[in-house]
Amino acid sequence: MTPPAKPPLPPRKLDFLAAALSYLIPGLGQIYQGRVAKGVMFLVCLYVLFFYGMYLGSGYQDNPDDAKQPRFVFGKNVYLPDSDTRQNVLVSVKPLGDLENRPHFVGQFFIGMAAWPAILQYSQYKENDPDPPLGGWMRSPKESDLNKYQREGDKRWDLGWVYTVIAGALNVLVIYDALAGPAHREAPKKTPAQKEPVAA
Repeated sequence: MTPPAKPPLPPRKLDFLAAALSYLIPGLGQIYQGRVAKGVMFLVCLYVLFFYGMYLGSGYQDNPDDAKQPRFVFGKNVYLPDSDTRQNVLVSVKPLGDLENRPHFVGQFFIGMAAWPAILQYSQYKENDPDPPLGGWMRSPKESDLNKYQREGDKRWDLGWVYTVIAGALNVLVIYDALAGPAHREAPKKTPAQKEPVAA
């Protein structure tokens, strides 16, 4: 006697609100859907990866207020550059031209609100601004500072931006999970009225 065929799974329902929530904060869409443990795991893992990458990209730079006391800058490797786009090869229009100069930010962008200060700094950028928004956090460094980091720094700078990009790329998968639901689904269980009678 052949076992009864499993009933077909219902079609997937796309949850755009949950996907948007998981973009803003990784795992928030899963928490909204009731998959709390999975959402918290995504949130903790991706934020640890992203902010640890920012920590690796931190360091000291000259403090204009007190030249003898350098200023600690957290996450100087997460930024959207503001530069002269006429030097670009493919695109010469802002902001796409600036993204060509630093494609890393495309990956970092998908971590959600954690990368938004870089967009704010880019939109409000004024060279030699004495009081930049958010104290200059995620502000595009000067070309001379970037050269100094690369020349005098160690590998932590490069490793840090790799971590932040990986965190953003992984959040794309988290967003998709919130949008389309879990990869493995179970068929809805039959109620007693739906069960077939057993043959005697």
